[in-house]
Amino acid sequence: MEPALHPGWPATLGWGPVELHPLRRRDAAEWARLRQANESWLSPWEPSSPVPWQQRHTPTSYRGMRRAVARRARLGTSLPFAVRVEGRLAGQVTVDNIVRGALRSGYLGYWVDRRVAGRGMASLAVALVCDHAFGAGGLHRVQADIRPENLPSRRLVERLGFTQEGLLRRYLDIDGDWRDHLSFSLLAEDLPRGVLARWQERIPR
Repeated sequence: MEPALHPGWPATLGWGPVELHPLRRRDAAEWARLRQANESWLSPWEPSSPVPWQQRHTPTSYRGMRRAVARRARLGTSLPFAVRVEGRLAGQVTVDNIVRGALRSGYLGYWVDRRVAGRGMASLAVALVCDHAFGAGGLHRVQADIRPENLPSRRLVERLGFTQEGLLRRYLDIDGDWRDHLSFSLLAEDLPRGVLARWQERIPR
């Protein structure tokens, strides 16, 4: 496959205690334990499914998910990263559904282990991925769609310089119903010094 079809991929990113890298085969058991331990923390924001949470988060389901996202990454439609904090698996950040051509845009998604929440690690990971998406990834716009009730996630993107653009009515089937979402965007030219620099300015350490 021509490298131009997937600019910026594969990649490993990092700053301080956070490292981001492509999903690894050997992380299947650790990922399953982490997702199962975080059911109450994550399930209100996850897509609806008739399959119980524990059955959807096994080493086998991780391997299937990893194969699917790796295919999209090779096609240039996704930038999927595992997040490690101080060496331990702690979540994922993905820019997905990437469209190139005149649009050069993608959709941001992320989750982190509850044990690292509130320390600025999720926003640091998102900042690193956004800088990479705008740089080596060649994108112009990153969009994040967030439920109005998800105040921590809204605060995360706002601190990183995202602009709220509107309300998407009954937009996604999440946690058993069609849920409204707020649409936020960040453009490559919004932060000339970069998203990491914004994080460094806004996150107390």
